[in-house]
Amino acid sequence: MTAHYKSTVTEIGELVPAFIAEGMLVFFGEGAPEELRDFCIMHEVSHKQDQLVVGDYVVIDSYEFEILAVGDVANENLMNLGHLNLKANGNTQPDLPGDVCIAEVELPEIRIGTSFSITRR
Repeated sequence: MTAHYKSTVTEIGELVPAFIAEGMLVFFGEGAPEELRDFCIMHEVSHKQDQLVVGDYVVIDSYEFEILAVGDVANENLMNLGHLNLKANGNTQPDLPGDVCIAEVELPEIRIGTSFSITRR
């Protein structure tokens, strides 16, 4: 697998566990507005080179999740802001333009230092 986006979690908002329980992870780059930080996972990007597409994989530490749907503005948000709404809902069509959907699975715990990447096989 080739990673075309890599980052490391640097900060975790206090509401993130509740979002994980609902099957959603909200990532945001280091420049996240203060009013969003409570429910965001802030991360520092170390590598970005390509758009994410259906069939790519989101890798969180050792957990891999195939991407089933990519919203119309998800790539722009990720590349420009480090922002990604990851939803474990099994949808093959996103509900919102910024959504990235994976299978309906239990999401892993996120910690400071957790690695986050997008890979292609």
